[in-house]
Amino acid sequence: MLRTLSGARALGPGDFSAALDLCAVDPLANVFVAARLIEGGPSYAGALLGTDDGRRLRSMCWTSANVVPIGADDAALDAFATRLRRKRRRCSSIFGDADQVLGLWRRLERHWGDARSVRPDQPMLAVSAIPAKGSGPSDARVRRARLDEIDQVMPASAAMFAEEIGYPPYVGSDREYRRMVTSLIAAGHTFVVTEGQEVIFKADVGSLAAGVAQLQGVWVAPRHRGKGLATPAMRAVVRQVIETIAPTVTLYVNAYNEPALRTYHAAGFRQVGKFATVIL
Repeated sequence: MLRTLSGARALGPGDFSAALDLCAVDPLANVFVAARLIEGGPSYAGALLGTDDGRRLRSMCWTSANVVPIGADDAALDAFATRLRRKRRRCSSIFGDADQVLGLWRRLERHWGDARSVRPDQPMLAVSAIPAKGSGPSDARVRRARLDEIDQVMPASAAMFAEEIGYPPYVGSDREYRRMVTSLIAAGHTFVVTEGQEVIFKADVGSLAAGVAQLQGVWVAPRHRGKGLATPAMRAVVRQVIETIAPTVTLYVNAYNEPALRTYHAAGFRQVGKFATVIL
């Protein structure tokens, strides 16, 4: 007998293990949600909607400041959209597997209004091998940022965010943003190259779960672009992350960003999926 969905329900602490199991079906694509769950513990399952097939959790959708669907077919997307139609003000983006994100956005667009940007083609890349010496030079200056460098890292982080998203990461007080940047540095998840008191390259491990480290915030200071800094620095980041944090490194990038794609491929990354992002 066929089992059908009965609509999306709010998940809770009792669904924590099942949610992590669903993330583990594709740990590379689902590292963001898995990391949030691991960081927050069972109570964070309350940020999820889920659909069941009568026996098990079949799909879910993270619904905090970001919306991230996982394992969702058309029926699940219909169910999630029904629950999300009135939550527009809480959300800054929808991202994840391209087919699921774009399918969900088609269902929400007339309720949520225009997006700032829709990025439908973002190759998801991964590497699980330290770059070989023969693959090219690695920048020996790449290191973990120190907590006493927060005032140098903050401008780099904010500049990267504004360039990528199209608006600044905070208006008025920088307290919450500063707290986020500080937490990444404290965890040893921010890698930098500096010249004097200036950060000229930066990359963060933004999510970490199930042996997967997802990079975000990769940035080169404008006056250093086009000088061959990015590729050796990324090779060094990949080496240090694989050696000390996780055996697999992932990231996703806009398909039109050909310089970034060349850099990542030269650092050993290969495409393993396709993401999409709707910026609201």
